[in-house]
Amino acid sequence: SNIYKGKVNSILPGMQAAFVDIGLDRNAFLHISDLYRTINEFGEFVNGSPKTRERKSITDLLKQDQEIIVQVDKEPMGMKGPRVTAYITLPGRYLVYMPTLENIGISRKIENDSERRRLKSLIMKLRPDSRGYIVRTAAEGKNEEVFRSEIEFLNDKWQQILHKAERVKAPALLHEDLGLIFRVVRDILTEEVSQLLIDSRESYDKVMSYAEKLLPEMKDRIKLYSDREPLFEAYGVEKELRKALRQKIWLKSGGHIVINETEALVSIDVNTGKYVGKEDPSDTILKTNLEAAEEIARQIRLRDLGGIIIIDFIDMEDRRHKREVIKALEENLKRDRSRSNILKFTELGFVEMTRQRSKPSLNTTLCQTCPYCDGSGMILSQDTIVIQIFRAIRKAVGKIERCKGIKVIANESIVERIMTRESDKLKRLQDQIGFKIEIEMDPDMHIEDFRLFSLPSGREIFVD
Repeated sequence: SNIYKGKVNSILPGMQAAFVDIGLDRNAFLHISDLYRTINEFGEFVNGSPKTRERKSITDLLKQDQEIIVQVDKEPMGMKGPRVTAYITLPGRYLVYMPTLENIGISRKIENDSERRRLKSLIMKLRPDSRGYIVRTAAEGKNEEVFRSEIEFLNDKWQQILHKAERVKAPALLHEDLGLIFRVVRDILTEEVSQLLIDSRESYDKVMSYAEKLLPEMKDRIKLYSDREPLFEAYGVEKELRKALRQKIWLKSGGHIVINETEALVSIDVNTGKYVGKEDPSDTILKTNLEAAEEIARQIRLRDLGGIIIIDFIDMEDRRHKREVIKALEENLKRDRSRSNILKFTELGFVEMTRQRSKPSLNTTLCQTCPYCDGSGMILSQDTIVIQIFRAIRKAVGKIERCKGIKVIANESIVERIMTRESDKLKRLQDQIGFKIEIEMDPDMHIEDFRLFSLPSGREIFVD
């Protein structure tokens, strides 16, 4: 993520937090939990322990207009600005450098105990000072020289950031993270990946140049895709992308899951749908829930869903079945690169889980709020809109003088409704008010909108 030299804009002691100006549209949010080790004047470390951190106030660590190096931890979402941290991390191919911490961590996916001990011992030996590192999964089995060169590279990068911080005035961007395609090469192109296909000659050349310097052993796996059929279509990515934007996902058994994203949480509902099965109903439910657990884990990763996730599996009485479903969900989330925590079944029968969220979901990135329903998923029915129009006409009668008629302009579908199914009501209304009512359609008008005009003056009539 990007690293900035920011300036403290405001301090909120009650929230133990501060807002930092980093030069973006919205100020960034910095909580005291991200200031355990903060950098003062870009060189001296203000140390503490978890116990002393709990006793300290944000006002002990930060002052108004103080300059501080921070890194974006969570991208801006909705009306919220980014969340930042003073825990700086610089990812490499095999290591993540943490210049504000001292500990050495090993990826949980490296399970062999002797290999974990070897890697930790190697990093402790090679690091030039007591700064922290995380050993990434791709580091398993790598030799000393690989780590030596990467430690040197990451240390040099950090020094460049510090030197730039001394020269520039806050707010300023100090370090921009790699673009998407290079992050894919750095983070995802591992021994498990047989090929990386790129359909742009320009991007291919850049990636090959990058790989030449940092991972020459992977160069042969990077291929230029030049077939006539679009790359995403050829490998089914486009189809999966469309599926990942739908609310309802069908399961092979005939059941389905429904995914709803809100600002507070993500809810996932599991239904048997068309699947009834021939065996015991409890076995049918278990099969559907197990299939759903696999698809839910897949959709969580594809859609990059984060925060609080509530899953409503089909009700099960057997505790063994519940354990089986939880285990299936955990197993299918093992490949997920984001941290998650599954909290078993609640008393109400829901599965609660949390998943690390650092950026907007796929849906938020690729979609926009519906201009018709304003994101609610609901609009007024045609019956309701027609009633509103007739009420507005009645209100308008008392507001106009020397009027010989009223013209209504509405959406095409509403006009069609009035002139067909509601024509008798329209005639009765004309008789009651003693005016002629003209109806005109505007196909570009929002279905819920309409306008009234006085005839013959053409003056618009506004009613509450």
